[in-house]
Amino acid sequence: MTSVVDEYSVRPARPDDYEPIVAVVDEWWGRPMIRDLSRLFLDHFHTTSLVAATDELPLAGFLIGFPSPSDPETAYIHFVGVHPGMRRAGLARDLYERFFTTARFTGRTGVKAITSPDDTGSIAFHDALGFTVGDTVADYDGQGLDRVVLRRAL
Repeated sequence: MTSVVDEYSVRPARPDDYEPIVAVVDEWWGRPMIRDLSRLFLDHFHTTSLVAATDELPLAGFLIGFPSPSDPETAYIHFVGVHPGMRRAGLARDLYERFFTTARFTGRTGVKAITSPDDTGSIAFHDALGFTVGDTVADYDGQGLDRVVLRRAL
């Protein structure tokens, strides 16, 4: 039996991946998310970000992450998306594991991410990957934009 991992390819992101990603991000989440994904992330952090594709899906998933320029021990995962038809196939886990490898290579000893406290699926996913789920931080991203901080040792 062929594993799901054999059915897609993963490559470093490129700045020109921005348009295809923002074209689907709101649809994939089922709510407005484009405001959280500025072009600057792919202009400046594309070499540590990832894009997955299949023969049928030129954009099967993506991960935008980078080594923190301010904290030499931490890498940060800013945004991850998986095509609805590829969910529960191991793609998101694979993207995270590949990013963890990159983070270790750059000398990082931990990874940080944030999510909305209402996004119970994201919280459960991160918990399953070994992230410590912190308390909700009120107004983390501005008034009324509470976030849960997630951390994982590498």
